[in-house]
Amino acid sequence: MKEHTSWKWDQNLDEELFEIRKHLHQYPELSFKEYETSKYIQSWLKNWGISFKVMADTGVVVDILGEAGDGPNIALRADIDALPIHEESGLAFSSKREGVMHACGHDGHTTILLGTVYHIWKYRHNLKGMVRCIFQPGEEADGAAKFMIDEGVLQQPEIEEVVALHLWPKLPLGSIGIKTGPVTAACDDFDITIKGKSGHAARPHEGIDAISIGTEIIRSLQYFTAKWKDPADPLVIHVGKIEGGNARNVIADEIRMEGTIRSVLPETRLGIKRRFISFVTEMAKQYGGEADIHYDDGIPSIMNDTIAVEKVRKAAEKIIGTENIKELSNVSMGADDFGFFADKVSSCYFRLGIREMHKEAFDLHHPKFHFKEKVIPIGAKILTEYAFIR
Repeated sequence: MKEHTSWKWDQNLDEELFEIRKHLHQYPELSFKEYETSKYIQSWLKNWGISFKVMADTGVVVDILGEAGDGPNIALRADIDALPIHEESGLAFSSKREGVMHACGHDGHTTILLGTVYHIWKYRHNLKGMVRCIFQPGEEADGAAKFMIDEGVLQQPEIEEVVALHLWPKLPLGSIGIKTGPVTAACDDFDITIKGKSGHAARPHEGIDAISIGTEIIRSLQYFTAKWKDPADPLVIHVGKIEGGNARNVIADEIRMEGTIRSVLPETRLGIKRRFISFVTEMAKQYGGEADIHYDDGIPSIMNDTIAVEKVRKAAEKIIGTENIKELSNVSMGADDFGFFADKVSSCYFRLGIREMHKEAFDLHHPKFHFKEKVIPIGAKILTEYAFIR
């Protein structure tokens, strides 16, 4: 790592950060229930003499005012919640809460931001402008970012730029993946109730089979997905749950289907809702049934801004070198509610690699997901360096 003029990494903090990560991993909490996690974050901030405020019940926000003159107001965000997954990692510090696990690296994200807060605060006399550090709850529940924005987390003062990272098992440990433009997909969900007419299976002509209608809709969605838009524009429509029917010899008069739609471009997302509702409604009518559709407008896609990306790239070059900065070629069809932040202000969302050479890397949300703690200082150094770039 090259020498910095504005700040210097405190090597003595490493062991504290490793212990923080282990504690968070052992005591994970689900979305909107991160009460102990929030208090634990607050306890470290109090220990370091850093003031904070609580937002969205369990969110923690730290404002660090620079003492070196005027500059932009930027924000750094980390998510703090865990998943309803039974851990199978075999770690000595595995989750002590049955059926709850940090399987998406949020314990790492939280620890990285704590390390970043410590150093920005310590060297605030060299900081220009203001850095707002956001410990956000409820990312896995698809909405807390919006709640915090509604509560004014991007205001007073107005935030001009926001940055977040995500641990990524598809990149070598200590490298980053970054790109301008779309990084993740928008995620919208739907619930469909298909209504038919009950009857005896021996006399199918007297009933309207809701199961058959649902089957035809699912099969036709593959054609719908492929044919109505530019093939270079990614789109995923998936039905993940079906319920209905009462007996093997009875024509089902009603079924329920639940699914998700992932799109990338904003104009595609706007068009898909109208087309999808019309398509499913007409398909049900064609077979004599009815479709009641609830369409939930969910998380926007993350669109990285060129200027923010270049600042993060410049920071990463100082910490890990140009050779460890990888250009992300594809858009992930996964979603992250950081999209709500990116929808409001200039943003950069980048990947921090955790894949170890010659070892199996388990994907996000896998019960064996894990990462080496030495990636924590790397992430914190990149975010700290970014904060001091002006």
